[in-house]
Amino acid sequence: MKPNVAIVAGGDSSEFIISVGSAEQVANQLSMDKYNVYTILLKGEDWILKSDKYGDIPVNKDNFSCTLQGKLLFFDVVFIAIHGTPGEDGKLQSYLDLIGIPYTSSGASVSALTFNKYACKNYLKEIGIYSAKAMLIRKGDRVDEEKVIRTLGFPCFVKPNNSGSSVGISKVSGQDELKTAIKKALGEGDEVIIEEFIKGIEISCGLVKIHNRELIFPLTEIISQKEFFDYEAKYTDGMANEITPARISEHTTRSCQELSSKIYSALGCNGIVRIDYILSENKLCFLEINTVPGMSPESIIPKQARAYGIDLSDLYDLVIEDALFRKKK
Repeated sequence: MKPNVAIVAGGDSSEFIISVGSAEQVANQLSMDKYNVYTILLKGEDWILKSDKYGDIPVNKDNFSCTLQGKLLFFDVVFIAIHGTPGEDGKLQSYLDLIGIPYTSSGASVSALTFNKYACKNYLKEIGIYSAKAMLIRKGDRVDEEKVIRTLGFPCFVKPNNSGSSVGISKVSGQDELKTAIKKALGEGDEVIIEEFIKGIEISCGLVKIHNRELIFPLTEIISQKEFFDYEAKYTDGMANEITPARISEHTTRSCQELSSKIYSALGCNGIVRIDYILSENKLCFLEINTVPGMSPESIIPKQARAYGIDLSDLYDLVIEDALFRKKK
């Protein structure tokens, strides 16, 4: 029998539309000869299976099932395509672990750690991974602006600590801009990370490890038409130039790929991830890791996979097969 695959998209963050685009891309690439493919949208308490034939069908959260034409439909594996909460921060993973359904991304604890930018940076520092100096501010904290100046200087970046797609990020050039930037970032969550500015080239590395096989894709060099690679630059045509493979030396490329492999293993990742860096004076500065990277046509991973020479359908087959294999272990 063909496995029932649920592509779960949507979520409760500003990345809802991006997630839906990723899910559509994945669904279009999965072979109907191999799988029964379903798309489920999550938004708050509304969990809905979307069907052109049968309309919107509610999902029973007790066991993640649907009633289709009077019959119970269960799912063998979940392809997580939610960027942000609850699909990238470990909440959905915890739920699926409880009911015993395998999924294509990293586990609950890994997802929770990597979604927390400040905690992830500090964890990786313990194994020698270089990243920009940073401060954490929680909602309600008094902001010591003089400490920000002493510790980080200007310009600096103000970001939501738990968010993706560069939503809510500001580049702050002076003290007069700091409060506004923090308020903007707090619009995306309860914590803000302030990072020192590192001048250099933004580089992104996609990879996946499956059994004893490691696929590390060609690197992407990101040149934004704006001051930095924000949400608009990522998803608006002409706002960024993404060059794959990156125009850097073979030695630096290998170093970045080896570092990415080290980070993937150190964190205990599963599935496809994307790790972002700043290359500054031939030194790689870790920015963040995306454990549910975008899969829409505008996203980096599909472009890197094509440059690597693997069809997206084959790539998605691998991660689905790996998820099913890990459940059997």
